[in-house]
Amino acid sequence: MMSYLRSAFIGTNLSVLALISFTLLLAGCGSSSDGDSGNGYLQFYNGSKNAPAVFLTIDENLNEDDEDEIEITYSAVEYGVATSAKEVADQHYYYELAWQNEDSNDREDLALISEGQLSVKKDVIQFIVLSEDIASPQVQIYEIDVIDDDIDEDEDLFNLRLLNLASDDAGVDVYMSKSNETFNEATLIGQFTNGQLSDNQKLDQDEYVVYITQAGSNEVLFQSGEIDYDYPSQYVLVVRESAAASTSPYAVDWVSTSSTVEYLDANSAANVRVYNAINRHDLLPHYQSEFDVHLNGVDDQAEITSLAMGALSETLVQPNGDYSVDLVASGTEERILKNHLLTLPEDANKTVFFYLKEDDVDHDNDGDVDEDGDGIVDEIEISVNSLVVDNSQRESIYDHNIAMINLVDSDDFSLVKFYFVRSDETIDSALYYKSVGYAQSLSLNLLNNTYQVFAIAQQNSSDIILSSFELTLNEESKELFLVIEGDELSATGYKITLAEQNET
Repeated sequence: MMSYLRSAFIGTNLSVLALISFTLLLAGCGSSSDGDSGNGYLQFYNGSKNAPAVFLTIDENLNEDDEDEIEITYSAVEYGVATSAKEVADQHYYYELAWQNEDSNDREDLALISEGQLSVKKDVIQFIVLSEDIASPQVQIYEIDVIDDDIDEDEDLFNLRLLNLASDDAGVDVYMSKSNETFNEATLIGQFTNGQLSDNQKLDQDEYVVYITQAGSNEVLFQSGEIDYDYPSQYVLVVRESAAASTSPYAVDWVSTSSTVEYLDANSAANVRVYNAINRHDLLPHYQSEFDVHLNGVDDQAEITSLAMGALSETLVQPNGDYSVDLVASGTEERILKNHLLTLPEDANKTVFFYLKEDDVDHDNDGDVDEDGDGIVDEIEISVNSLVVDNSQRESIYDHNIAMINLVDSDDFSLVKFYFVRSDETIDSALYYKSVGYAQSLSLNLLNNTYQVFAIAQQNSSDIILSSFELTLNEESKELFLVIEGDELSATGYKITLAEQNET
């Protein structure tokens, strides 16, 4: 079995490289059971930050179309993700990189990004890397020899390569330390320019931390968490740009033959925004549609002040960790939420939606909330709750993430269906739609186009339109929230708020 760990840089001295931690795992990817057969491997990594999901196609012969011809289109991968390693016969192939700009993902319907030729060699991985701006992309093909770990005499070593895709012409320095040491004890692995893939090195299996600085600098701009190298496997660590919301310029990816693992800066701060979806209520007499947000106890200075109902706050940048949250009715000292736990991991980018929920009170637990039979619930109670959503960090210019948030508390329905209807569709024929439960969030990626958006609920046997509007997406569009709430001033009693997931 072969595995990969993505990395940015490779050292040249074996004893130094023994301190390296990030890796592309090419484990156990030996030749086929038939020792005489000539099989190699293909693996594609999408390193273009503003690209959509990208497909790799290989074709044995562009001019023939018979049953024996090899023509395979592999599943698309997003930025920072690699396909699994694909075993194919050692011969010459044409390749295509493309993205899905129509409903069909058939090869002939995909939008071509790049094409070329390559030769697969026995026991060699052709590592295809797409990088730079998707409008003017670059494609590099790296050859990585497969190491058969079954015949490796030293079981206490692993194999490491590093690939630098960070778009800094000055390059980066990569340091490594043991996991129980600091940067002061770290060893310089090497200095790596953009696009450089290191040679393979055999390193001691251990637990490591990786540090990245700009070339020639001692200021640490990235520090990984602990990474374990416990197996005699083959790895590549890819250093790339982090997402725009990150407080570190770098991220690293570990790509195995079956999956990709992203590592973020362990010391990076977290980004959090707050949305006020709390309606005024008789049981909250001090709340007049605005609240203040206090982290780790109510003090003289709130982190967010006077956040109005239906509004999204500016981004708070906080050290990663666990926080208690108190909401105070603006202009008063009355708390409407106390000691609410909020966990912000390193490099987190989240939005917290606070909303009000009504519940019928059943004191004797007999299931009857109208004891006097007057058709009115005898008593209700309220609670302020939260829904925490991870903001999309995609930066694709050809499609965009739309996160739908359902904050409608209704006795008549629990689901809201969102339809995105194009000019040649109706609601019944729309390709893009999602059903979102109360206090839940679902998302999808929409291609650039103009859509009529409908939020629909079913009451008894009838479908009713809660809200509708037109949405146009283009290359300048951002990742969006669609938040549906009750609204007494709306003609339908409901409204949709459209907001960018990340501040620009």
